[in-house]
Amino acid sequence: MEMNPARRTVLRGAGSLGALSALVLAGVLKPTAVYAADWNKAAFEAKDTAGALKGIGAASTSESKDLMLKVPDIAENGAVVPVDVTCNIPKTSSISILVEKNPSPLCAHFEFANGAVADVSARLKMGQTSLVKAVAKADGKFYTAQKEVKVTVGGCGG
Repeated sequence: MEMNPARRTVLRGAGSLGALSALVLAGVLKPTAVYAADWNKAAFEAKDTAGALKGIGAASTSESKDLMLKVPDIAENGAVVPVDVTCNIPKTSSISILVEKNPSPLCAHFEFANGAVADVSARLKMGQTSLVKAVAKADGKFYTAQKEVKVTVGGCGG
């Protein structure tokens, strides 16, 4: 006698749910113990770079050769501009990426646990030629690196 494939799927799902429920009841899994980090609404909704920097707590920044920002000189497609940021400063706790002329300059914010490698990649949308700025927080201080990315219209280089 052959089992109905739909019945098999339902039984498999019910078995998985039962096992998961048992783990929760036994205290092995604690669903309330995992929360996303609070969203920094003020920083992400800031309409200028100064407001975004204030929102992430970066009142003053200094340039550092240990904060490396890799972006293309010319982006032929402003919808997907690759950005790579690496910070070799000890005790790096966060990296933020800003695009100065975007309507909301703060594009990404990453936080790191102690000892994590501070290396991030993102694909950003840029409507026009602008400065791309990386800001890293390390040992309570803020460091920055920036580079202008030229966004071409229609990929024609002009």
